[in-house]
Amino acid sequence: MSERDEIWAGNYFNYFTEVEEHFQRVRGTSLFLMSPLDWALIESWKNGGVPLTAVLRGIDAAFEKWRGRKSKTQMVNSLAFCAQAVLTEAQIMAGSVQAAPRSPAPPPFSAAELEAYVSGNAAAVAAADFPEIAATLEKLAAEADQHLADLEQLEQRLTALEEKLIATLKSVQTEEQLFAARRELDAQLRPYRGKMTADQLSMLERQYLERRLLEQSRLPRLSLFYMR
Repeated sequence: MSERDEIWAGNYFNYFTEVEEHFQRVRGTSLFLMSPLDWALIESWKNGGVPLTAVLRGIDAAFEKWRGRKSKTQMVNSLAFCAQAVLTEAQIMAGSVQAAPRSPAPPPFSAAELEAYVSGNAAAVAAADFPEIAATLEKLAAEADQHLADLEQLEQRLTALEEKLIATLKSVQTEEQLFAARRELDAQLRPYRGKMTADQLSMLERQYLERRLLEQSRLPRLSLFYMR
């Protein structure tokens, strides 16, 4: 694996776990379970290119402001509370001097672990009657040794397969199912809409609805991001 790929892999696969653990730590409880909205928000930051450092700083800033309030009528029960602070930190970082590159990280998993993950997803997709996508996943699993040398390219292929899977699922959704999903999302987002930009909301809504669709269909996420 090249130095570029090692840096990419280390930064990319630590994103989800570090945000989750940092939010729980700053909130002061490890018992807090994030909601589907929280997971979708992390994914929207990741896909939007928000640096991990900006997310962690934003969480700190949001809680610092909350703790400075004279009256705290509610606990912080969603990562969405920190959305505006994260955006502010991302803007600050975008205008600052670029940080020095991190030291190369070791591969995040072995070839055997990669093969098992992709092969398991292939079996789940085959069981849900998507034979073409399942066959492609099986081929990728069999070539795990080769793909470990370029995880970024493998991730792009898995993302394309996931998008194809989601598009197929969307095409068979009824109007009532789409309405129910939208209503559920709106109810969860209502307290936080003022803390996010239109672009943030749009990306979050898409991530949430896609995640919900796959979960209801009992289908796995194919991205390596979910290999934990």
